[in-house]
Amino acid sequence: MKKIINKKTGLILSPIMLLTALCMMLLQGCEVVKTAAKVGEEAGILTSQQAAGIEKTAAAVERSQEEITPSEEYYIGRTVGAVITNKYKVYQVDRATRYINELGQTIAVHSDLPETFGGYHFLILDTDEINAFAAPGGLIFVSRGLLRCCNNEDAAAAVLAHEIGHVQHRHGLDAIQKSRITSAVTTGLLEAGKNLTYAQVAELTTIFEGSIRDITSTLINNGYSRAFERQADQAAVVMLQRCGYNPQGLVDMLRVMETRLKPGALDFAQTHPSPATRITSIRESYGAFSPVNQGLQRQERFKRALAGI
Repeated sequence: MKKIINKKTGLILSPIMLLTALCMMLLQGCEVVKTAAKVGEEAGILTSQQAAGIEKTAAAVERSQEEITPSEEYYIGRTVGAVITNKYKVYQVDRATRYINELGQTIAVHSDLPETFGGYHFLILDTDEINAFAAPGGLIFVSRGLLRCCNNEDAAAAVLAHEIGHVQHRHGLDAIQKSRITSAVTTGLLEAGKNLTYAQVAELTTIFEGSIRDITSTLINNGYSRAFERQADQAAVVMLQRCGYNPQGLVDMLRVMETRLKPGALDFAQTHPSPATRITSIRESYGAFSPVNQGLQRQERFKRALAGI
């Protein structure tokens, strides 16, 4: 394996070290990476093929930082949705699925993003976990465990409105754009490493493994920032008011959720601010809401649709 001594620092550089350094340089700008790749080639650390791979990576990162189109957002969301439905089974009860979609479509029409490239679609996940996910483009997943925290239709509407808020503000794309950069780095580095030894490629793979899972990791494991969650709650309140539902349903749902969350579980407790924090934030922004008026017909429709959930 060819090595070279950096005249300024005295450090011994190898291809693996340079490639890793180039990866870090991507955070400083694509032109920096391109220049470094050329220097590496001239110094004999990189072959022309490796240098070309690095430059291609820089170009890919540059592309990922451009505005994502609605059609691209749709296909990204489908990919994220596929991962989610691979992790969780879908609740196969047509009555409940139809109800959630009718409710969700009603709310989405009153959002600031009433239409998406592929339209809004809602699915119930067959899990006791208390959770929900909003994939880019309008694919929204809510668990049976979360729906059990809803005592009325206003509360169920609030759950969907919150997730629509994430889609409306394109919160998912914030994480996806970052992960696309990480993925581009991985792809480029492995391509540049075609002429490296098996051990070096294995080392690169170990360093960057899992980068392509960054997209769903934000949704499933890490959650959005507190600022994003607050923004989604605020959007939900506006949507609920626009279509005639009481935002108090969101507060009521959060109160029930707080009594059912289990410490350390993979649910809202891990990926969202605490229910108490969210309730406080809502009250600071809007004050107290009047109690939910559970009309007989609406309540019967809610119970009939989600019976057995």
